[in-house]
Amino acid sequence: MMTVTLTLELNDQDAWALAQLIKRIGWQSLSDHAVDTDEAERMRNAIAGLQTALSQKGYSPR
Repeated sequence: MMTVTLTLELNDQDAWALAQLIKRIGWQSLSDHAVDTDEAERMRNAIAGLQTALSQKGYSPR
């Protein structure tokens, strides 16, 4: 499997809003937008990676 590195620049408010969004996205939303369970799992894994990156920059809402 190939690894992809992304670079994203956001202002403080947008980074916080994105962190809030990914905190609130649940399995139902993912499965509603995925073609199958495998794709929903991949979406969840990608969101977890994004959540980790935001947290490392100080955007980790509770």
